Amino acid sequence: MANEEAVTGFHGWISRDPNSKFAAESGRYHLYVSYACPWASRCLAYLQLKGLQGAISFTAVKPIWGRTKDTDNHMGWVFPATDTEEPGAEPDPLYGASSIRALYELACPQYAGAYSVPVLWDKKHTTIVNNDSGEIIRMLNTEMNEFATHPEVDLYPADLRSQIDEINEWVYKAINKGVYTCGFAKDQQTYDQAVKLCFICLNKCEAILNEQRYLCGDELTEADVRLFVSLVRFDEAYAALFNCNEKQLREYPNLFNFTKEIYQIPGISSTVNMVHIKKHYYKSHPQYNPIGIIPIGPNIDFSSPHDRDRK
Repeated sequence: MANEEAVTGFHGWISRDPNSKFAAESGRYHLYVSYACPWASRCLAYLQLKGLQGAISFTAVKPIWGRTKDTDNHMGWVFPATDTEEPGAEPDPLYGASSIRALYELACPQYAGAYSVPVLWDKKHTTIVNNDSGEIIRMLNTEMNEFATHPEVDLYPADLRSQIDEINEWVYKAINKGVYTCGFAKDQQTYDQAVKLCFICLNKCEAILNEQRYLCGDELTEADVRLFVSLVRFDEAYAALFNCNEKQLREYPNLFNFTKEIYQIPGISSTVNMVHIKKHYYKSHPQYNPIGIIPIGPNIDFSSPHDRDRK
């Protein structure tokens, strides 16, 4: 994929069209993820919901950032050296890369963006197909149905798309991204505005879920998955480390039970590795947690009974 211009993102698309550059094929594509990252976790959730585990393999990196190169001080996602070094993480099975950065540089030496996860990799062309989680989950929803055990699952149905898009927009700004705006705020005003918006929208979600089972009605959609990955991290990381502490998730009856319901969908619990989540947040950001202590609680049991059946 080498070219003379700097590349800052990858937006290729797996397609059912057999003549496409990235044609849908079982075993051709590989996902690189971190269990700690909510955006990467969306993609793992889709593998489970669509039943694509047999068609697309994945590898998880270590949760704590490390040096990605000896020649500079960049800290980012790295692979363990062995299968036993970090439970849940594995060495790169394709090229023996030491970091996600090395894969970006393999795909495109001129790359000039962030070395982020998820990475959807094409083994045939030795390159990155896409590194945008929002686009990856859309293609997983439709383009690999031939190989899915649940091809009937459609998380972005045509009749709900405008509603899903609208909800995604404010959930992203206020909650998905909003918790980071709170946590990384450099002044009181920025924090105050972000935390206020975050809880306004959490309250809005709570009210919606008081009237119906899911954000868009009576069926699970993309909007629910995108909200879930933030909610499941909320009390364990965002409330404490990012000062999103006006209320805990557990103080919202509908949101808490909604989170438990989605967690209990077959396969979804395997995408939530709370050890990795807490290790990353409390040890990869020393400017916000200088000593690096990982708190013991609250150890929420998301497998406990929920009450969403009443909706």
